[in-house]
Amino acid sequence: MPNIKSAKKRVIVNGNRAKRNKSANTALKTAIKKANLAIENGADDKEVLVKAAVKKIDQATAKGLLHKNNAARKKSALVTKLNKA
Repeated sequence: MPNIKSAKKRVIVNGNRAKRNKSANTALKTAIKKANLAIENGADDKEVLVKAAVKKIDQATAKGLLHKNNAARKKSALVTKLNKA
């Protein structure tokens, strides 16, 4: 347990950020899974779900949760899969 005031604050702030990051990462993974399932099942709303997943990927990149190359790779894979379906 930290004794210094700034270290105590760091523990609190890091905990809050970890919660926020966890929530954002979970939402991102869920959006990608929904888009992939829609593409595989040939759902009518697959374009909408892919667009939503790409938006989540861009938001995660802007927040620093994903590296820009990782985000580009994920988006490319989704769109390629959509175009092949």
